Amino acid sequence: MAYRSIFDASALRTEFENAGINPQFIPLIWKKVLQNPNCKWEEILSLPAAAYSLLNSKFVPLSSTLHSVAHSTDAVTSKLLVKLKSGAFVEAVIMRYDSRKGQYDGKPRPGGPRSTLCVSSQVGCKMGCKFCATGSMGFKSNLSTGEIVEQLVHASRISNIRNIVFMGMGEPLNNYSALVEAIRMMTTFPFQLSPKKITVSTVGIVHAINKLHHDLPNLNLAVSLHAPVQDIRCQIMPAARAFPLEKLMDALHLYQKNSQQKIFIEYIMLDGVNDDELQAQQLGKLLETLEVVVNLIPFNPIGSTSQFRTSSEAKVKYFQKVLREKYNIRTTVRKEMGQDINGACGQLVVSEQDKLLATSTAPLTDIEDLRF
Repeated sequence: MAYRSIFDASALRTEFENAGINPQFIPLIWKKVLQNPNCKWEEILSLPAAAYSLLNSKFVPLSSTLHSVAHSTDAVTSKLLVKLKSGAFVEAVIMRYDSRKGQYDGKPRPGGPRSTLCVSSQVGCKMGCKFCATGSMGFKSNLSTGEIVEQLVHASRISNIRNIVFMGMGEPLNNYSALVEAIRMMTTFPFQLSPKKITVSTVGIVHAINKLHHDLPNLNLAVSLHAPVQDIRCQIMPAARAFPLEKLMDALHLYQKNSQQKIFIEYIMLDGVNDDELQAQQLGKLLETLEVVVNLIPFNPIGSTSQFRTSSEAKVKYFQKVLREKYNIRTTVRKEMGQDINGACGQLVVSEQDKLLATSTAPLTDIEDLRF
């Protein structure tokens, strides 16, 4: 039979309740697995006798394995290749920051070192964005709750994760139920991340945005807009045809009214496509009635045959200037991390080389095996 991940929370809770076992023991099991992912169920003391037979017959500590980790040359980014029980692969990326570097409002920045984990929600993606490598895989399957959470488990053995961004492989809102359950797990014991430290990125699945705040309050929403008018969006993001810009903006206004939170707007800078002054003006007018932060993203190459080029630094700066000075929209330029390991924005794709590495390398089972 197919064993489930112990982090498939609803399945585990249902099995416990059906067997008459108090679900209050579940957090203890999760804590022990975090401490030792290779543990045997009998090593977890103080469980009811019925729990051991149930766990042995239906669950495993982890259903996925960490097969390889690639580190960027500057040591601030690590890309994890994770093999699922189906034999498919997904990627997750650890990005390390030090918020003390630089200044904010003329003063030294508070805080210190922190790590953000970029999580995948699907194997491949059906959105087909033409500037994104994941889209070239097509859609393979949704990840289960456990497979999403296990990316955090694997990453936590490498770095202390403080922030989560659902910006990896897949469209998170197309795997809505598993996404919601995974985030609820991440924000409770034993992970206890703040919802304000979790960001979900979407191309604009309107019906899911309309219920997101109710299901996951205090979450950060990021929208991959990438163009200020519908025709350009459809050219570079085919899925945009199903979610007209007018309906998307209505959904964002309603989301902000209900949540009272800023919305993050992601905008990839494509030379000669969406980066001239006209588009900057159109974007400013589109967003001026919302409270947003626009994140301008330099395009990352996804192969020698790519039809797109990266906008020049001068164009990016001028685009930012228009949004800031004319429309008073807070605008940042994303610092790209992990390009040399294909771990930057838009570059996540499981290549044949990745698969070869994964199948020819013994699974990593201990932190010492990572060999920093």
